[in-house]
Amino acid sequence: MSDAHKIVAIAADHAGFDLKSNIVEYLESAGYEVLDLGTHSTERVDYPDYGHAIAEAISAGKAERGIAICGSGIGISIAANRNPEIRAALCHDVTSARLARLHNDANVLAMGARLIGPAVALECIGVFLNTTFEGGRHAERVKKLGNC
Repeated sequence: MSDAHKIVAIAADHAGFDLKSNIVEYLESAGYEVLDLGTHSTERVDYPDYGHAIAEAISAGKAERGIAICGSGIGISIAANRNPEIRAALCHDVTSARLARLHNDANVLAMGARLIGPAVALECIGVFLNTTFEGGRHAERVKKLGNC
């Protein structure tokens, strides 16, 4: 990511709160500005609200990329993907995070806090934020994703 786009939006429900806290610390120590969209506790909340919040932040240009976390990562990724400008990819390992950027130009990394450990999550984030979209034959496919 260029210096102009070092803002990373992050959102999580209550199940993802602890992992989100670790990620915020990691991102800030790596020099990123973090747009923390909540939640800010382990009190029960609804993951669609946070999926929509991250989608709105990305589509409004407040951040170039985002990280969305719920218990499984599934619900929050579905919610984020309701916005046609969002390409949220649910990833559980470094390979899927790399391919999400390389081939799909994903702009939101979704993860399940109950399915992925903090060490793997941070590895996924490092790869996700530092992998450039390959373009080429993938560009037309990605363009079609917004037209679904």
